[in-house]
Amino acid sequence: MIDKELFKGCSKTVVLRLLMSASMHGYEISQRLKKLSEQKLELTEGTLYPLLHSLEADGYISSSWDKTTLKRKRKIYCITTKGKALLKQRTKEWKEFLSTMEVLLPTKRIRSDG
Repeated sequence: MIDKELFKGCSKTVVLRLLMSASMHGYEISQRLKKLSEQKLELTEGTLYPLLHSLEADGYISSSWDKTTLKRKRKIYCITTKGKALLKQRTKEWKEFLSTMEVLLPTKRIRSDG
């Protein structure tokens, strides 16, 4: 498992990215994240739902009630145009961050001459 503090700063971006592929309810988002990260990242209910509410309040996602199931009511979340713009900006920032971190903490072994 990856330290949740490392993930905290990019969790909104990750949720927006997941919603780019499909509209989902909270549990689906959580499970998709676990699967794609090979169980290394997790958003608990106590973290995910406040995050979704915040993204919705800021206009980055919208929600509606799923009417296709006769079982339990579920809110379905989808990314908005404003959310897509934020995702594009955050993705650009993330790539710059990764590039900078690669200089500071290279993943390739550094040869030492001497």
